[in-house]
Amino acid sequence: MLSQESSLKLQSNRSSLQESGATVPLRERAWVEIDRGAIAHNVRELKHHLQQNCQLMAVVKADAYGHGAIAVAETALEAGASWLGVATIPEGIQLREAGIEAPILLLGAVNSPEQIQAIAHWHLQPTLCSAKQALIVSETLSELGKTLTVHLKLDTGMSRLGIPWQEGAEFFQQVSHLPHLQIGSIYSHLATADSPDPQIMNQQHQRFQEAIAQIKATGLPLPKLHLANSAATLCDRSCHYDFVRVGLATYGLYPAPHLQGLVSLKPVMQVRARITQIKTIPAGTGISYGYQYITAQEMTVAVVGIGYADGVPRNLSNKLHVGIRGQRIPQVGAITMDQLMLDVSSIPDLQVGEVVTLLGQDGQNQFTADDWADTLGTISWEILCSFKHRLPRVTR
Repeated sequence: MLSQESSLKLQSNRSSLQESGATVPLRERAWVEIDRGAIAHNVRELKHHLQQNCQLMAVVKADAYGHGAIAVAETALEAGASWLGVATIPEGIQLREAGIEAPILLLGAVNSPEQIQAIAHWHLQPTLCSAKQALIVSETLSELGKTLTVHLKLDTGMSRLGIPWQEGAEFFQQVSHLPHLQIGSIYSHLATADSPDPQIMNQQHQRFQEAIAQIKATGLPLPKLHLANSAATLCDRSCHYDFVRVGLATYGLYPAPHLQGLVSLKPVMQVRARITQIKTIPAGTGISYGYQYITAQEMTVAVVGIGYADGVPRNLSNKLHVGIRGQRIPQVGAITMDQLMLDVSSIPDLQVGEVVTLLGQDGQNQFTADDWADTLGTISWEILCSFKHRLPRVTR
């Protein structure tokens, strides 16, 4: 039987969703829990860490790194963020349609009149990376009879978007004299701010400073400046300028181990699923596709309703651990599209329907995106962004 606590929780979840007219409970199979209180905590902690008068931009691109852009944006703004950052026009439109009025910086490049028309209509603020792009934006706005705030991107060493930093002053002058454009800021992006060795970051910062000095020398008014991502926000307050662009730290994770503890962050996302079947199998039995795991002795196996189609990487097969009733439980066999298997021999009275924690706190055990990333040789950003939307987002 289910424990009394588990039974009451399950009944509460079902009754509340039945009252709302939902036909399938959100927590029936597998789900992502989003802690709004943790978002607010992280924003407040980060703001306290900033230089005086420096504002915080919450980067909510990629559906807020899988956390849900609208919920994260609303919470971050309530907690003190002043700006939002997105990568694509539809991401910005989604926020506007939700009634969010804060300034939204479009971090990706746009090049067509149709894109610019949409940006102007939805009051987004685009990034300009070249003189040709700036001219297209100006000409399109002239046809629309509208003026738009734009932001100039300098490439100081990322070798991605942006005008070469040596050409920053000339680019600034060109854009300043184009009609229908108002320069809202100049910025760059750091490539190695999360490295313990600050040499390259310092070089990029110096290039940014040199470009800004050349822009100042034009005699034109200097707009706002921003350079720091999450890592630079945490480790180098000289990079704070007028505002910082914080992505990962908003979601409670540190960009690198050596940055932990510089501010107090709380993970926002937890991933949970339910056990759908329990069985006992004899020694010498293969589990899942390819028989990557064969039992050495009799084993109690629990099947869990979550798999790689939900965002649990298949390469974690036989390397993943999860939490059940405060115990650390190993995953066994190949992770499949919709399900995975666990060795639950250590919990003899386990029941179908009980909750498994894949990411988050379970008793004294903490399961993190960093754990998964370290095992796979990737980064926590990728892990957070991998959870598909057939997993309901449940905010609390």
